Amino acid sequence: MKIFFKRYLIFRFGIIGLAISVTGGDLLAQQDTDWLELSFHYIEQNQLDSAEHALIMTLRKTPDNQLNPLLLNNLGTIQRRLGKRDEALLSYTAALGQYPKNTVFLEARASLFAEMGKAGSAIIDYTTLLDQKPDYEAALYQRGLLYLQMRNLDLAEQDFNRMLKLNPDGLYPRMGLASLAKFRGDYDDAEKIYNYLIDKEPELPNLYAGRAELYLLMEKPGKSSADATRAIHLYGADYREPYMYIIRCKAKILLREKKSALEDLEKALALGYDPAEAEEIKKIFSGK
Repeated sequence: MKIFFKRYLIFRFGIIGLAISVTGGDLLAQQDTDWLELSFHYIEQNQLDSAEHALIMTLRKTPDNQLNPLLLNNLGTIQRRLGKRDEALLSYTAALGQYPKNTVFLEARASLFAEMGKAGSAIIDYTTLLDQKPDYEAALYQRGLLYLQMRNLDLAEQDFNRMLKLNPDGLYPRMGLASLAKFRGDYDDAEKIYNYLIDKEPELPNLYAGRAELYLLMEKPGKSSADATRAIHLYGADYREPYMYIIRCKAKILLREKKSALEDLEKALALGYDPAEAEEIKKIFSGK
């Protein structure tokens, strides 16, 4: 029986947003329909382990199918969501092996490299992407942040200023410039930018997160703790990153709120914070 359908498979994991459309009986004829259909079903049910298995089986059944690079990219995103970063990297790389300049695949792998702490590799992927889409602001912003991480402040400034030229009223160019000012120790300038942005966008958690870090650097722990709390609240129940808890923990140490600081540190550990780094923070409590 000939089957026709149109199915949109959408992932929104972190900064990755990818939509894939599979349409028509001609494509179904080339796929193992049962496994592919099962992958859709499991994703809709948020059964990601099963979705991963179904996509792997689809790829094994039809190794030469023209849709496989798309499925590999989606498999990588599922594996990333499951915390299988090494497997996700292999899947993204396999997709790029067939389409090495595909901007969707490049962005997915670049963001994964950044998540894995491989800033240099992430910058290479973002640069390849930007060679094809030089005005793509999201990639400029992420590359600028990575340049900051690598202490290449001049290149970071170039990316943020490029964004500002493309979008003079944009939020993210100014967020980037606030981060740059922070790295340079221009704390007053950074605070002015954050205050201006928060006045414009009072419900954006990233702004409070950035200012919380700034206030910690400025040794204003009360303000840092308040901004970290606000950021965590605005991120909501789905916030699964340890960083804001660490910022708030350090602020509370300065405020001599030891019990509450330890609670934040334990929360950060539960969310995957580096145990060795946590031990260094605990030494502050004991005065070692």
